[in-house]
Amino acid sequence: MRRTSTAIALLLVAMAAPAAASSFAGTSAGATSGGISASSGSTSGNDKVLLEARSDAASFVATEGRIRGVRLEAALRHLRGQSDAARDATDLALARSILAL
Repeated sequence: MRRTSTAIALLLVAMAAPAAASSFAGTSAGATSGGISASSGSTSGNDKVLLEARSDAASFVATEGRIRGVRLEAALRHLRGQSDAARDATDLALARSILAL
């Protein structure tokens, strides 16, 4: 179980790295003179799904699985579609990994 959690955490970190890079590019290099980022939508859909699920994941973990938000459900489906390790992990383990992003 520990090995699966480590694999999931590494997968999530790898998936989130492009989001951090694109966010930096969107707020510094891509900023327009009006202060609005010209590339604010540059975060890929995959990264966005995981990042938007963080608050739902926090509620899920805090309530020991009693509160399941739609964003968390989308992130769980996404992760399980991308990784064999995620398919074998519990919802709680995946939610904790999302919070670690």
